[in-house]
Amino acid sequence: MSKKYNALAQEIIKLIGGSGNVKDAYHCQTRLRFHLIDDQKAQKDKINKLDGVTKVLESGGQFQVVIGPQVADVFEEIEKYIDVSGDNSEQPNEKKGFWNTVIDFVSNVFQPIIPALSGAGMIKALLALLIVFKLVTEKSQTYIILNMFADGIFYFLPVLLAYTEAKKLKCNPIIAVSVAVILLHPTFTKMVLAGKAVHLFGFLPVSLVNYAYSVIPIILIIFVQKYVEKFFHKVVPKAIELVFVPMLTILTMGILGLVILGPIGNIIGQGLAKVFTYLSVNASWVPALLVGGLLPIMVMFGIHNAIAPLGVVQLATKGFDSIFGPGCVVSNMAQATAGAVVAFRTKNKKEKTIAASGSITAYMGITEPILYGVNLPKRYPLIASMIGGACGGLYAGLTHTHRFATGSSGLPAILLYIGNNTFKYLINIIIAIVIAVVVTGILTLILSYKFEGKDDSQPNELISPVNGEAEPISNASDQAFSDGSLGKGIVVKNPQSNKVVAPISGTVTNLFPTLHAIGITSDQGIEVLIHIGINTVELKGKYFKAMVKQGDHVNKGQLLIDFDRKKIKEAGYSIETMMVITNSQNYKEVKLEDHNQKINVEGIEA
Repeated sequence: MSKKYNALAQEIIKLIGGSGNVKDAYHCQTRLRFHLIDDQKAQKDKINKLDGVTKVLESGGQFQVVIGPQVADVFEEIEKYIDVSGDNSEQPNEKKGFWNTVIDFVSNVFQPIIPALSGAGMIKALLALLIVFKLVTEKSQTYIILNMFADGIFYFLPVLLAYTEAKKLKCNPIIAVSVAVILLHPTFTKMVLAGKAVHLFGFLPVSLVNYAYSVIPIILIIFVQKYVEKFFHKVVPKAIELVFVPMLTILTMGILGLVILGPIGNIIGQGLAKVFTYLSVNASWVPALLVGGLLPIMVMFGIHNAIAPLGVVQLATKGFDSIFGPGCVVSNMAQATAGAVVAFRTKNKKEKTIAASGSITAYMGITEPILYGVNLPKRYPLIASMIGGACGGLYAGLTHTHRFATGSSGLPAILLYIGNNTFKYLINIIIAIVIAVVVTGILTLILSYKFEGKDDSQPNELISPVNGEAEPISNASDQAFSDGSLGKGIVVKNPQSNKVVAPISGTVTNLFPTLHAIGITSDQGIEVLIHIGINTVELKGKYFKAMVKQGDHVNKGQLLIDFDRKKIKEAGYSIETMMVITNSQNYKEVKLEDHNQKINVEGIEA
């Protein structure tokens, strides 16, 4: 997604003296922050002239490159060329927590193989069409070979998962693949088919399990491999570890895999299969209803990355997915429809453009632009789409609708519902989508008469986020703000209270872990950035307390952040607080009034 910033990232690295001149790097709300080995190697003037760089600053022993709102995308490219000391956040040592760690693990294991599964799924959909229209038969050589193209990916799924999991856990991915292929070796497969008892070394019982298409066993095996491989690297002398570490790891994991871990994983997999069977028979409506209605919330918190793989597991064990696919596609169509209605109804030209383009991509299965750009900030389209998605999901669940392959969840995905030599599931998913679209469209249209159609030419009044004398942003001591490159606004040089309040009603769209900066998008689309202090990112959240969380809707004057002015000053930092309208270019005028520290944002287009 950030590849367009690759050239800029490479130029910045070259001009700061190369990757070898970087001790540490991370980013904050607006800028890249480098700790350089030799500051003299950095060519400040040349970096200042780069297209995409707003300003270069040197402060507090840091070399700071001001980028603006795209800083995270630029840093994503920066990471490819330097060894950063932590993750790409302001708090490199921040702990993710158990649930976030689980989601991150599952996502990183399954996401890389999604393109392959999607491609194979579309081949299966094509074959289903050929069968239904009697263009081929299941016994024809053409069908058998093409089915091999698609089925091979699912058959060797343990091998693909072994590689991606090893990459995530930072153990040797080739050794992991070597362990995985043991489970699928033709010799072992023959033993399983023969059904005769097998013992390793004459006394270790080997469970006769068919590991083709399986998921859980290999995940468990590679998880243990990480620690086994690490142990052998510690105890084997460096002079011979190149040969003996791989040998000992493969031997150990092969034995553990066939005798202990594989059978345990198989039991867990069979347990999940029973759960899927129970749901499909007794409560088929539950998964599709929940995913159809709550998917946008799941996406916001990353929970969908933990649920989507359940569909892959069900597909591998049962041959179809009713857990995630049906609810996902109706939810996406509902969100797309909500965005399309907003595009039709809003009088804000910028919102109309974002909603129109976002709805198109959402109909193709990519909902983040419409979710974060329109539906979430406006709220009412999000609510309408969740109700519509739930209605469509309920129908899909009650009719036992499921897909026979995994892939994107846009309109093209309906082909994945062709299977078992019937169009029944295809017809049902189309009906479910129609229900979701109609319900969402009607609700969004009704609600739009309450929330849209306002006279956008009227000024929007913002209050100062902190008590104190407000001055034009040009008086700010931080040059990144004073030159107006981050937007027009105000600065309060000496706040008279410890309270930061919402300058306007809207949604908290960005709350940094260090709590020194917060972003709000107003109900009218005004993007506000409040930055407490100068270089206070270095405090890593100390002396700051958030009263809201990202995604909350706040009212004008509502308390956002409590900070300790006295202790921040004693730590040697300025408490000068800036507030800027980061999308100032979209408005005719952004001006500070002489009374009450108020800002007027007037008009829609610059």
